[in-house]
Amino acid sequence: MTIQTVGIIGAGTMGNGIAQACAVSGVNVVMIDVAQAAVDKGIATISGSLDRLIKKEKLTAEQKAAALALVKGSTDYNDLKGAQLVIEAATENHALKLKILKQVDDLVGPEVIIASNTSSISITQLAAATSRADRFIGMHFFNPVPMMALVELIRGYLTSDATHDAVKALAEKLGKSPITVKNAPGFVVNRILVPMINEAFFVLAEGLATAEDIDAGMKLGCNQPIGPLALADMIGLDVCLAVMEVYLEQFGDSKYRPCPLLKEMVAAGQLGRKTGRGVYTY
Repeated sequence: MTIQTVGIIGAGTMGNGIAQACAVSGVNVVMIDVAQAAVDKGIATISGSLDRLIKKEKLTAEQKAAALALVKGSTDYNDLKGAQLVIEAATENHALKLKILKQVDDLVGPEVIIASNTSSISITQLAAATSRADRFIGMHFFNPVPMMALVELIRGYLTSDATHDAVKALAEKLGKSPITVKNAPGFVVNRILVPMINEAFFVLAEGLATAEDIDAGMKLGCNQPIGPLALADMIGLDVCLAVMEVYLEQFGDSKYRPCPLLKEMVAAGQLGRKTGRGVYTY
């Protein structure tokens, strides 16, 4: 199957980023959200992102216009019917994702592939909520999507080779470098990354070093482009906590216990860049 039109559910950070990556690569996009204001904001974000690429001389005004012409924003799920692939990119909430996936499964043709951009929820479990477990896959993009080359392709227990190959071909068409992963909590990257961030909060809470020195240590000693605490602020402390809680529940191993300081900061509403304050003040 050749994927020429991609439906995306969710016009937020991940949804509009995936939409931009598709449109710039010449793939038609239908981007759906519950409210027209959210759709408009998503398209405006894509436009602004493309403007920054024009300023950096990585894109022409003509290429921007051509890309935006390929993006259709909508609040009507029926507009997904022309897509060969539908990617769910809603908030990381299990119940919400199940509701959306059931709705899409009932609507689109049996040949359509459905993917989830989840960063931590079981692909096998999500697939079981649909009638097409063989045509269901995880496509975990990384933020910011237009800049990050990686896509984790997560095979559920029943994901077919044909589904995997079609989605891998699309990822490569978008200029991404996909890696294939078995279904397990956190997949590969977040399984390693988020516990490291959680450990950095333990180090901070124990007063071993300041936040600045912890981040400087990891940048200079491990050649990381950004320290774990600054990265947590970028990801969102609430997201980091939610992922750790999934690991603790799914693995039943105390090594995934969320740091109490992380829990306290989330309870206080200090979630990072998006609230203006997390480990650091913005």
